[in-house]
Amino acid sequence: MEKKYVSTRNLQKEINFYQAIVQGIGEDGGLLVPNFDFTKMDLEALSNLNYVDLATEVLSTFVPEDGKELIHEACLNAYGKGLFPEIVVPVKKAGDVYVAELFHGQTAAFKDMALSLLPYLMTLSLKQLNEQREVMILAATSGDTGKAALEGFKDVAGTCIKVFYPLDGVSAIQQQQMVSQTGKNVKVIGIHGNFDDAQTAVKKAFASDELKVESDKHNVFLSSANSINVGRLIPQIVYYFHSYFELVRNDEINLGDQVNFCVPSGNFGNCLAGYFAKQMGLPINKFICASNKNNILTDFFTTGRYDANREFYKTNAPAMDILVSSNLERLVWFMSDGDGDKVRSYMDKLNSEGVYEVDEETYEKIKKQFKAGYLNEDEVLQTIKQCFNETGYLLDTHTAIGYGVLKQYQKDSGDDMKTILLSTASPYKFPESVYKAIYDEELDVYSAIEKLNERTAVPVPRALAGIKDRAVLHKEAIDKTEIISFIKSEIEAM
Repeated sequence: MEKKYVSTRNLQKEINFYQAIVQGIGEDGGLLVPNFDFTKMDLEALSNLNYVDLATEVLSTFVPEDGKELIHEACLNAYGKGLFPEIVVPVKKAGDVYVAELFHGQTAAFKDMALSLLPYLMTLSLKQLNEQREVMILAATSGDTGKAALEGFKDVAGTCIKVFYPLDGVSAIQQQQMVSQTGKNVKVIGIHGNFDDAQTAVKKAFASDELKVESDKHNVFLSSANSINVGRLIPQIVYYFHSYFELVRNDEINLGDQVNFCVPSGNFGNCLAGYFAKQMGLPINKFICASNKNNILTDFFTTGRYDANREFYKTNAPAMDILVSSNLERLVWFMSDGDGDKVRSYMDKLNSEGVYEVDEETYEKIKKQFKAGYLNEDEVLQTIKQCFNETGYLLDTHTAIGYGVLKQYQKDSGDDMKTILLSTASPYKFPESVYKAIYDEELDVYSAIEKLNERTAVPVPRALAGIKDRAVLHKEAIDKTEIISFIKSEIEAM
C-alpha cells in the first residue's frame, strides 16, 4: 500500500512523504497528516536497538518502501556523528518520576531531537523529487525552535532559512543563541509582537498567492521548520520508544507494561508525537499535558472547547507562551476519524470567532487518553525548589510545569502508574528563574549560570558554554504586520 499524506482540512489531493516534507503545510492551510494505518511495531525486536537504528525502524514506516536506507543514512547523520552523547536521551530519576532528558543536542533544548534530522529529510526529499529550485525555510519561534532550526539548516546546500522571534517573548539566553548564529544562508528577525503573531504570518505566507507568484518568478519555494511540517513531528516519536525501553533495560518495568507520559506543551507537537507512538503499539496509558498560565490546552482537555479569546501572558516558561496551538488540529482530525470537512469548519470558526468546540463523541475519545493541568509563575518556582530539595534533580521552568502538574494529577486521581516526564530544556536555558527559585536571589542571566553551576555542580551544557562572548550578527527588527512583505523582499533578493 502506498503511503499518502492529506491535509486536515480536506481540500488538497494526496501526496507522498517526500512531497509532504518539501511542501511543509497543506495548500488549504491545513496540516499534513498520514492517511494510512500506523504500523504496529514489534517491541521485543526494537527494545535493544541503539538510537540510530531505533529511529530508522520507526521512521521508515512513514516513507515509501524503498526509502529505509535513505532514512538510516539521515538518522546516522543526525544522531550518530557525535552531536549527541552516546545515549542520545538519558533517563534519570527525580524521586518516583522518570525524567527523559531531551536537551543534549546542539542548543540544549528538545527541539534538537527533530531539527537535527529535518534538514537531512529535506535534502533527501528534494533529491527524490528531482527539485532544482532553492528552498526558503520559514520558522516562527517561541524560543527553542529558532536556534535548533538555524543550527540544523546552516550552510545546507540548496536552502536558506529565515527565523522570526518575538523581541520581548524569549529568554535572554534564547535570544543570544539566535542573534549570534553563524552561517551564510541564515537570517534572524525580531518582531514587535508575540509568537502567535509570527506563527500566523508564516502560515499566511504559505497560502499567499502573491508570494507564490514571486517564488515561481525567482525559482524558489517556501517550506517550514515549525512542527506544522510533518518532518518535524515524526522524529519525536522515537524518543517515546527509546525512553520506554530505557525503563525496561533498567528493570524498572517489564516489556509490555503500561506507562504514562507527562509532556510540557505549547504548540502540542511533542505530545502529538506520543499519540502516534501509542498508535504504533507503545503501551501508553495516559498523556498528562502540562501548560503554563496560558492554559488554553488545559481548558480544551477539560471542556472540549478551544477559546483563544483570552489575555496573553508573558511568563517564566516563554516557550509555552502560546494561544494558537497548531498541532492540536492534527489530534482533532485523528479523533474525528479523519473528517477533514469537520476540522475545516472548526478552524474556520477559530479564525473568525477565536473559538471552537468539538462534538461530544470526539471529546469523549480525547478525554479518555489526555489529562491536563497548569502552573502559574509562582508555582513554577516553588516546584523547581521543591524538586531540587527533595530529589536533588534540577528542573528548568518548562519541565517544572510538567513535574508540578504530574504531582497534582497523581494526588487528585490516585493514578500511581510509572510516569515518564519529558524534560524539554536544560535548566541553564532559563538560569535566572531557576536560580531565583532555589536561592531566592535575583541575578543577571550570565551570573546566574555561573552561580547555579557553582552551587549545584550540575554541568553547563557545551551548547551554552561561552555564549556571553559570542558576537551579535543579527540585529534586524520589524513589526508583526511587516512579516509577509519582508518575506516577499527576501524572495525578490534571491
